[in-house]
Amino acid sequence: MEGAAQRGVLAVLVVLAGLAACGSGSEIIEGPKNVTALKGSEARFNCTISQGWKLIMWALRGTVVLSMTPSEPIITSDRFTSASYQEGGNFISEMIIHDVQLSDAGQVKCSLQNSNRDGSAFLSVQVMGQLLIPGGSLVVIEDKPCNVTCRALNWTTLPDLSWEIGVPVSHSSYYSVLEPEDLQSAVSILALTPQGNGTVTCVAEMKGLDVRESVTVNLTVVPPPLDSIDKPGASLPTWAIVLLAVSLSLLLILIIVLIIIFCCCVSRTEKEESSYQSEIRKSATVKTSKDTVGTKLKSANENYGYRSDEPKTTQPASLHAKSSEAGVPEQRSSRQPHQVIQTFSPFWTFFFFFLPLNTLASWQAIMLCS
Repeated sequence: MEGAAQRGVLAVLVVLAGLAACGSGSEIIEGPKNVTALKGSEARFNCTISQGWKLIMWALRGTVVLSMTPSEPIITSDRFTSASYQEGGNFISEMIIHDVQLSDAGQVKCSLQNSNRDGSAFLSVQVMGQLLIPGGSLVVIEDKPCNVTCRALNWTTLPDLSWEIGVPVSHSSYYSVLEPEDLQSAVSILALTPQGNGTVTCVAEMKGLDVRESVTVNLTVVPPPLDSIDKPGASLPTWAIVLLAVSLSLLLILIIVLIIIFCCCVSRTEKEESSYQSEIRKSATVKTSKDTVGTKLKSANENYGYRSDEPKTTQPASLHAKSSEAGVPEQRSSRQPHQVIQTFSPFWTFFFFFLPLNTLASWQAIMLCS
């Protein structure tokens, strides 16, 4: 192999020495362009030359790896081959690098014998490493946040990592960071709150290449355990929190209304009792005055020389008024307990009927949240 390579190099030198004396009037019209290739793939470079050329040389990283004459190419390695085209009266020389390696990355130059002008480009080589999701298929709890990790190992250069989510979720986000101890590796973490079964896919895309790699895992969602509500830090779903808040608000409003009703009833009862006591005191005052008048009349009867200035018809009227006024307190006294009972009956009925119902609704909301 080494002997064949040496003979190829000697042949190139001989041809170059022979053509150097002949000269050349052609020139490079357009040189090669930069190429990014994946390790193990092919890289192609084109060089456009005017007619009349004698020798075209292709160099990689400063070393001539391929030469072409008008009659045939001079090949020194099977990894470097050539192709040629005619376009608009110009000649296009193409160098093909097979099985590109990381060591091939560098400058590529196209030049002509006895010409001061050349064309150059740069070859970039990228390596597709390994993409994996540790643990494979995952089993997670419904409506509970979880993380899925994707690792890109031994990539050059590092790819762009993204996610394709094939499960119903209430929230999802992801971020990517470099491995602290390996600059050729990266980690992407997907945070999501799943609500059903499905798949998640981690996608790696190479920069500058139409190449992508992906890995997919199944996501199985199971209902939360029954005892999870007793564990510290267990959170309730949003709908349960809203229902509980509404129930507590209604209970608070009901308590306020009951307090207002109670205060109104107490105030009304106090007013009625105060009016009743005033009438009793008034009746007692009237009775006392009547007794005093009666005593005077009795004394006058005993004293035959005494004549009352008041008409006799006053006594029956007074007695009638006394009888009528004395009956008023008794009548109000008999009605007062009935009015109190009627006042408090709707209140206690409302209190003892609706308050347990609202409390029962709150307990049902708490049980549903659990």
